[in-house]
Amino acid sequence: MNEARAIAEETARASYGRLLAWLCARTGDVAAAEDALAEAFRAALEHWPQSGVPASPEAWIITAARRKLIDQGRKAKTRIDAEPALVLAAEEAEAKASADSPFPDERLKLMFICAHPAIEESVRTPLMLQTVLGLDAARIASAFLTSPKAMGARLVRAKRKIKAASVPFAEPPVEQLQDRMSAVLNAIYAAFGTGWNEIEGDAQTGGLTHEAIFLAQLVTSLAPDHAEAWGLLSLMLHAEARRKARHVNGVYVPLSSQNSALWNTRMIVTAEQALAKAWRLKQIGRFQIEAAIQSAHAASGLHGRDVAQDIILLYENLLRVAHSVGAEIGYAAALASASRFQDSLDVLDNIESERIKSYQPYWAVRAHICKGLNRKAEADAAFQRAIGLADNDATRAFLLAQKTAPI
Repeated sequence: MNEARAIAEETARASYGRLLAWLCARTGDVAAAEDALAEAFRAALEHWPQSGVPASPEAWIITAARRKLIDQGRKAKTRIDAEPALVLAAEEAEAKASADSPFPDERLKLMFICAHPAIEESVRTPLMLQTVLGLDAARIASAFLTSPKAMGARLVRAKRKIKAASVPFAEPPVEQLQDRMSAVLNAIYAAFGTGWNEIEGDAQTGGLTHEAIFLAQLVTSLAPDHAEAWGLLSLMLHAEARRKARHVNGVYVPLSSQNSALWNTRMIVTAEQALAKAWRLKQIGRFQIEAAIQSAHAASGLHGRDVAQDIILLYENLLRVAHSVGAEIGYAAALASASRFQDSLDVLDNIESERIKSYQPYWAVRAHICKGLNRKAEADAAFQRAIGLADNDATRAFLLAQKTAPI
């Protein structure tokens, strides 16, 4: 009995996104597919301990979910036109119970649905986390610092929008493919960024970086010829590899001062392999350049290489390919690391004030640069601004120490 329950739970963990994608592709209704799949898993927990685990657990779940959808449609009389297709799909699922081949993996199509232009940009990442990974609204709400009720309402509205707009469950047309893939990758990176400031032992974001890395790995497996997907995977792996070195005993440690012995070298090797695959595809993009910057930092920390000029050149390329405030601030920091403090300050001074007045990294970098130029009053003011905008105690403590440390 316990074994049957364990298999049902493992099937849910390992196959939820794949099974939901398969259902959605045949119903066009994300919410209804989710409800039916949840009922099917509940039925498995009830029946498998008594009747035994079926030969193909996934096919059993899909068949049960399909039957639930058909029953719901008959009762509500709202899906009667779709009933023949639902019956055929149920028969298809039953046929797969005796087949050796697995269900087709249509999760990338589900990601394209989540990143459709009809879906509000701010809800694309939460929607992807819920549908592809099966995270509940409460966990997603915690990661995005909102209430479960508010997050649940946003997700429900997004699913209704998918149904109302009749969003096709398919790869987008060729002319839209690049934009939609970019939206998918940006949503994954947003999930990673949400979990990035998590301090070791802080469960607020629930390990969201690992979920984002999993999604990126999924995209590379389903779209292996997309260079930016490999670039994003490399970028996130490089960053995640240094997690244990970023906070030591609750104290923030900047990259330049980290103990590289605490880095996950196996993850760094995997990141380098992903970046090499991206370069071979010869489709240069933002994530690849950002990953190359992180690769250079890894070479410096692990092998003692002088990479200051390499990083400056990479940031200059990044600004040409994908200009952003973050890239400008990174470029300024790279110039400062090469002791080009005045050039660095000039870069910061050219950023529009409205874009950075509440952007904490800008003020932290500006404080460091002004201190390097021995402009104490300006440095102190920038430190105070950065400290006030910091979102955790570790960063605030680090900036306070930097503010009072001798040049």
